[in-house]
Amino acid sequence: MGLFVFLPLVLPLTAWPVARLAEHHLHPRTATRLLTAVAAVLAVCSTLCLGLLMVVGTAQLPGNPLPDAWSDPEVRAALPHDEVAGKAAIPALLAVTGVCARVLLRHRRIRRRAARALAGLPDTPVAVLPDPAPYAYALPAVRRGSRDRVVVSRGMLALLRPAERRALFAHERAHLTGRHDRLLLVARLAAAANPFLRPLRTAVTYSAERWADEEAAVRVGSRRAVARAIGRAALAPAGAGPATLPAFAAAGPVPRRVAALLAPPPAPRAWPPVFTAVGLALWGAVTGVAVSALASANSAVTLYAVLKAATPL
Repeated sequence: MGLFVFLPLVLPLTAWPVARLAEHHLHPRTATRLLTAVAAVLAVCSTLCLGLLMVVGTAQLPGNPLPDAWSDPEVRAALPHDEVAGKAAIPALLAVTGVCARVLLRHRRIRRRAARALAGLPDTPVAVLPDPAPYAYALPAVRRGSRDRVVVSRGMLALLRPAERRALFAHERAHLTGRHDRLLLVARLAAAANPFLRPLRTAVTYSAERWADEEAAVRVGSRRAVARAIGRAALAPAGAGPATLPAFAAAGPVPRRVAALLAPPPAPRAWPPVFTAVGLALWGAVTGVAVSALASANSAVTLYAVLKAATPL
């Protein structure tokens, strides 16, 4: 394996520049999908390499269930600094597994809690809760047979004018149509698997909101109406919307979203020119993803061959 096994653990750093630039220079739809894909691949590669390191480290522990030959010097020679790296990978991988499991359980628990809050209400695409606190969010189908729903409180409806209400509903429907909850969950899991991917999680969260903003502006036919709705909702006292679901005017860079809506719409171009800041950053991230995938594949194949040769028939 050599030093290749360590590369996927740090190559997420190559995606930091594009995470900072994509939200300003790419269409929000492109930025959201691209950053989510980059984060997912880099997270899988780094987790795979942690698993390979853990195999070598576990084989050195007394009383482990692995074949004794897996701790031979010939096997350990495939991993630089095997005494430290192999054993350190064990608690690291356990921590990654625990954090990812917590993210999944929290996401599932919040979705079910949000669905229970709608018990007794008509099964309509829009659910209005009798709550004076202003909030709105998109609730994807929780179980088979249920439907995607836009949940809004009476406090939020009372806060907005008719055109702004239409902007709100268009924004939340864009979240549901684009399956933004899945993209956000993938970004959260990637950041849980590798802390170096946290900037991408933040960028995906912002880009998903901008994507919904732009879709709402097209449906309503007024960018200013969407900007006014977001600004008015953001100035209201915080509501009780679920934290992990796409929410209207949730905590975050609301002024940047409003400023973007007051500017001309973003160009639909999917791939920027190479010799620009965002173009170079994008190619740097793509290179990092490719190298990470090759390094993890090379390490996995090498370790498999070494362990197969060391295992007695």
